[in-house]
Amino acid sequence: MSGWMQHLAILPIALPLLAGAVMIPMEDQRGRVRAGLGIASAVALLVVAVLLAWQASLGGPAQVYRLGNWPATFGIVLVVDRLSALMLVLTAVLGLAALVFSLTRWQRMGAHFHALFQFQLMGLNGAFLTGDLFNLFVFFEVLLAASYGLALHGSGVARVKAGLHYISINLAASLLFLVGVSMIYGVAGTLNMADLASRIPRMAAENRLLLEAGAAILGMAFLVKAAMWPFGFWLGPTYAAASPPAAAIFSLMSKVGIYAILRLSLLLFGEEAGASAGFGGGWLLAGGILTIGFGAVSVLATQDLSRLAGACVLISSGTLLAAIGAGQVAVTGGALIYLASSALGIGALFLLIELLERGREIGADVLAVTLEAFGDGEAEDREDDEVGTAIPATMAILGLSFLCCALVLAGLPPLSGFIGNSPSSPAS
Repeated sequence: MSGWMQHLAILPIALPLLAGAVMIPMEDQRGRVRAGLGIASAVALLVVAVLLAWQASLGGPAQVYRLGNWPATFGIVLVVDRLSALMLVLTAVLGLAALVFSLTRWQRMGAHFHALFQFQLMGLNGAFLTGDLFNLFVFFEVLLAASYGLALHGSGVARVKAGLHYISINLAASLLFLVGVSMIYGVAGTLNMADLASRIPRMAAENRLLLEAGAAILGMAFLVKAAMWPFGFWLGPTYAAASPPAAAIFSLMSKVGIYAILRLSLLLFGEEAGASAGFGGGWLLAGGILTIGFGAVSVLATQDLSRLAGACVLISSGTLLAAIGAGQVAVTGGALIYLASSALGIGALFLLIELLERGREIGADVLAVTLEAFGDGEAEDREDDEVGTAIPATMAILGLSFLCCALVLAGLPPLSGFIGNSPSSPAS
């Protein structure tokens, strides 16, 4: 690969970083400029992600991009293969949809929405591209810092309360992440994932237990982000209180934890890992099944559509974790199809719910969040944010779209959710 094509791997990180940095000093009156820059950045990210996915689909070894041309053991390494390219495409599609949706009113709920959104995309893309555990921690912190701002965007009692819980849980998970990474580095002497994969089979028996302990602590940090039971109690209130565009992109953040677990389980604890092969698979399988059960009960128990969508995130995470824990190639292949369909389906569900709730009586808690989001009181603000009259034909289309999302997530044939869950799917 030659020319500008070899530098495509850095663009999913550089584009939103530059766009967000340019947006920060802009005055609040330049809302259209910020919105236009954000849309342009999101469209460019989608184009770059599709190009990277096309390159990865051609086969051959994974594309490795070394920043500053430093050796992999010292510098930052970005790796593009079919899995990371798939996650980049999902991030770009869902990010563009959420950003367009936010242009109606949600971008005006608080300051720096577009900059925070761009930094969120940067952190997600960096986490999917990095080939180093420490840089994975760095990008985790970037996306979490941006998500803190988006979770609190618009203030309000319900949003602040849920946001503070979300921040405290993720700070604890970040501490676990750092402890686990430190233990692994102390034993293996490297944090490059490819280098780790080559060293683990040859590791001395007296060091293997410490390595596995560090991997278990690191896995707990990922499982908090993936919202596995009992670590996922924060997800429902946070996603329900957040604005719909933020909740839509948050639904993809749970897939970051899934992606990290899948990547490390295959790379570090696969069949070639010697005595550590299959490490933690049984716990993932059991935790995934329990998460599915907890999410299913939550779906049946809730009367709030936003919390229902959050429960669907739990079911999706549980299904993927159980598939990873099974440790079978056919099951993992089906899980990747399900990952793509569920990520897009849940993201669309969060956006559709807000539109549907405009035309019906909503619960007191949802009404409270809406009042906190839009303000209670200035006449001119009410005129700007007027919801309008529900059009029956439009509501019918939205209802049909909601039904399609529900069927995809439920896995009914012949939709993609069924293909991903079917043992006879092409991926198998």
